[in-house]
Order: sequence, then C-alpha cells, then structure tokens
Amino acid sequence: MTAVIDEPARTSGRWAAPPRPAWEEPPGRAGLAGKGLVLFLACLAILFPLWIVVVTSLSSRRAIDEAGGLVVIPKSITFVAYQELLSGGQVTRAAVISVLVTAVGTLFSMAVSVLCAYGLSRSGSLGHRWILMLLLATMFFSAGLIPTYLLVQSLGLTDSYLALILPSAISVFNILVLRGFFMNISQELIDSARIDGAGDVRILWQIVMPLSRAVIAVITLFYAVGYWSAWFNASLYLNDQDMLPLQNVMIQLVQKQEAPVGLGQAIKTGELSGLAVQMAVMVMALLPVAVLSPFVQKHFKKGMLTGAVKG
Repeated sequence: MTAVIDEPARTSGRWAAPPRPAWEEPPGRAGLAGKGLVLFLACLAILFPLWIVVVTSLSSRRAIDEAGGLVVIPKSITFVAYQELLSGGQVTRAAVISVLVTAVGTLFSMAVSVLCAYGLSRSGSLGHRWILMLLLATMFFSAGLIPTYLLVQSLGLTDSYLALILPSAISVFNILVLRGFFMNISQELIDSARIDGAGDVRILWQIVMPLSRAVIAVITLFYAVGYWSAWFNASLYLNDQDMLPLQNVMIQLVQKQEAPVGLGQAIKTGELSGLAVQMAVMVMALLPVAVLSPFVQKHFKKGMLTGAVKG
C-alpha cells in the first residue's frame, strides 16, 4: 500500500506548514472542529472569571445589588472603586510595598542565582559537585516551618521587609535551569575569551549573560511573580498592619467582607460597594503579571527546554 503524502504547501508570500509525516493522516473536519471547540472552551474557562472580576469592579452599587452579587453584563460603568483605592491609605501603601519588595527581591534572587549557576556550570570550580548535591538535597528535605521561623526570629528579621525576601530568595530549580543553559554555551567561546585576558566576571557579564537572555527573562519572571504573589511570609513574620503587602490586604478584604480603612464612608453613603472594592483589589493584584507575561512568553520554550536538557 502506498502511503499518501501531502503535497508541500506553496510558499509564495505565505507561511507554509511543516511537512506532515507519511504515516500521519491529515486531520478531518471533525478533528479540526473538535480542536477548535476545546480551545474555545479552555479560553472561555480562563477569560470568563476574569471578565466577571473586571466588570464587577467597574460596576456601581446599584448594578451589583440588582445582579445579586457578581455582575456579568455591565450596566453602569464607574471607576469610583479604583479612585478610592488609589487616593491613598492602606491599599496604596500595600501596593507600593509589594512593588518595592518584588523589585528588590527579584534583583537579589537573580544575582545570587546567576552567580551560583555559573559557578556550578564550570567543571573546574572548587567543590562544585558537592555544592550541587547539597542544593539538590534541599529540594527533597527541609527543616520545616517551626525551625525556619525560629531562625528568622533569631536573626532579628521579624517585622522587617527582609523577612519577605531572604527566606524564599533562592529556588534550586531555577538555579538548575540556569546551570543547564550555561553548560550549553560553547566552551571554545569561553576559552577564547580567557586567552584574550578576560576573567570570570567579564566572561559572565559580556558573553554568558547576553547569550542567555531567554532563560534569564523566564527565571526573572518566575521570581517576580513569586514575590508579587507571596503572602505567607508576610502573615508569618509581620505583625505591623502598615507593613503588609498587597496580597495580604486583599486576603483581609475578602475574608472580612469589608473595605479597608478610608473606604468606609463611600460604602456607607451608597456610592461604593464593598464587593466592587474587593474585585478592584484583585484586578490590581493581577494586572502586573498580566501585562508582563506576554513580553516574556516568547522566551518560555527556548529558556525552559534548553536549560533543562543538560545537567
């Protein structure tokens, strides 16, 4: 039996699909329709809750009362919830704290992770195998919550922003991904730089890091999202309510079903709904990740797969 092979697509000014293997039959209409339906349902399951959150945050108290809670179809759009949140007070302070902790924590984590990964990727580094085994052990065994809390307390980091950064500053998984990517860089390129008199710092800064933009962008996003979304360390180590980041304020807002300090007057007068404030805080928490993710999306495949092949 002769295998049927699709004719190659014409490429005159148009994108051509990769050639199909001889044993793979072309998809039928039912298959294409099924794939389209599955993708549509998946997108709907992701976007529909986001739509409800955004619309409810932009709805007036009357529209929320008429809908009996969450609003699906917008009727009257108002930005009062966002104006009240950004006019100062607890939420604005928490948002600034989250931004600063995310920025400082991401820079610190990336600096330590890149330096550690580069040292472990060089076969001639002193004790790199033992250090690598020690790092791998921490992925399977940990001291536990109570010893970690006692350590942070003994170091005097409670009620300090360092408690939001140092306990979770390093991810061994991210270091291994960076190490695998660095090991794929041509050794001849590094040797030629050494012959020209370049040291390890210059090689890392001018050769290794420019060639590793993809994986660095991905790991940076991982760390940034982790710091931005973190809430447990703040609830554990911070006792001052004025030091809480945005995620903890959002949790308090949702659990207590009431607005933060400074918004009570707008709710009492009927101008603002507590549910609209809750949804607005959620939008503020999701917005930075939603904005940054598309710019790093193109690096995900190359950064993660290439970094995980070797090592």
